Amino acid sequence: MKTMIEKSRKQIVQEALPKAISYPAYRQLIDDHAAQETSTGPNQTETLSNYTMLNQRRMKRLDKTTKLQEADVAKINSFKGDVTWLVITESWCGDAAQTMPAMQKIAELSEGIDLKVILRDENLELMDAFLYNGGRSIPKLIVIDNASGEILGDWGPRPSKATQLVNDYKEAHGTLTPEFKQDLQVWYNKDKGQNTVADLIELLH
Repeated sequence: MKTMIEKSRKQIVQEALPKAISYPAYRQLIDDHAAQETSTGPNQTETLSNYTMLNQRRMKRLDKTTKLQEADVAKINSFKGDVTWLVITESWCGDAAQTMPAMQKIAELSEGIDLKVILRDENLELMDAFLYNGGRSIPKLIVIDNASGEILGDWGPRPSKATQLVNDYKEAHGTLTPEFKQDLQVWYNKDKGQNTVADLIELLH
């Protein structure tokens, strides 16, 4: 028998929200870590630092180059809700670097979307409430209704087409190889954030 009543996901999210930061503040955090050759999170390794520096360059580029189609802009402008998009991530996460600029582009267009960022390893209770296939996969975007605090949906860690690529490869090969991860980055580069945008617009009801 459990000795304590489990918190609801709603309660866990509400307790975590005050610790979240804005996207510009998160980008500054990435810039600072890249300059110091460090990373977010408790584990400091050369590999994680290198990923952070790579992601800093990647996000800087994508912040400038990610474009929204006219049809997408119309859908975003017609959104009448009032929500927070809370993104769980870390500086070294390649999938986050490829998708968060698209999240920001959408949020910038809509007064009804407040994009906030929170670090995974400082908020494991939150992360464990939103596991993906039992794992702490990031990024994870949680949609929260600002009036009621209700959780309306979540997304991540990858856009739908990339998820399919990963699942197909795992089924065929058992594990993701460094070569596949490189191929996935090539896919992201070709996609230019469009699959992420399409997925996220589906969350706008």
